[in-house]
Amino acid sequence: MRYNDFGIDFKYLLVNDKDKKFGLTVNTVGFQPIAPHTLYPSTDHPKNYYFKPGKGRILSEYQIVYISKGKGYFSSASTRKTSISKGQVMLLFPGQWHTYCPLKDTGWNEYYIGFEGKIIDTIVANGFISPDNQLLNVGVNEDLVNLFSTAIRIAKEDKGATQQYLAGIVFNILGAILSLAQNINFESRESAQKIERAKIIMIENVSKNIDIKGIAANLGISYSLFRRVFKEYTGYAPAQYFQELKLRTAKELLAETTHSIKEIAYELNFSSYEYFLSFFKKRVGVTPLEYRNMGRI
Repeated sequence: MRYNDFGIDFKYLLVNDKDKKFGLTVNTVGFQPIAPHTLYPSTDHPKNYYFKPGKGRILSEYQIVYISKGKGYFSSASTRKTSISKGQVMLLFPGQWHTYCPLKDTGWNEYYIGFEGKIIDTIVANGFISPDNQLLNVGVNEDLVNLFSTAIRIAKEDKGATQQYLAGIVFNILGAILSLAQNINFESRESAQKIERAKIIMIENVSKNIDIKGIAANLGISYSLFRRVFKEYTGYAPAQYFQELKLRTAKELLAETTHSIKEIAYELNFSSYEYFLSFFKKRVGVTPLEYRNMGRI
């Protein structure tokens, strides 16, 4: 069974003059899973973003690209061709030639966000990130995936002050990767990385039914060891953790969208509408409708 292969999801944003005065604006954010032996990159992207890996490209913005699965390579005007794999971040700089691509045999999953502004220029000028150190090893990290996923959702909703919300997420992502990169050597236990990988698999497949034993096999660990280590690491058994993710997502959809309760139950792949109502009431103490109305009040 293959995991983390749901479809491409991205958004290109408009930026007005008022947004620019904030100091940082986001131009694009997205996720794309590239299966082995498939075309890369997708031809759905605008011309100024699309590139052929053999020729590379030059952007007019900064980008943070996070690989959560697979392997590939990266090179730029300041970085020789280097192999990269899951758990690494590529930092892209405006006006700098670069190229990257997944390996045909593995593919990869990439999250990315593109941005610009005086604030990030100052951060670069002060040496917090640099074209001389474009590849950061941050490990497979659930919180980082959640930040990118939130940015995609906020961009697609396109409500008031979206640019300011996204700017805050960019700072959060940047702070997270700098911290993770500096501390990775202290948290590089193989078991911890496998559990983080399992958590990301669950997040990226929250709208599906998953096979816990299949995840353990996918990670190359016995099911009994996986359950024990997962419980030690998270405080939850794997199946319980996945249900908590579904509950958290249901709360977000109830509070932040106009989807009907039946649509939410279907979207999160509950076995029935009635089971969703029972599950939610038992875990939260109120019905989904009551929870939604509480948020409105």
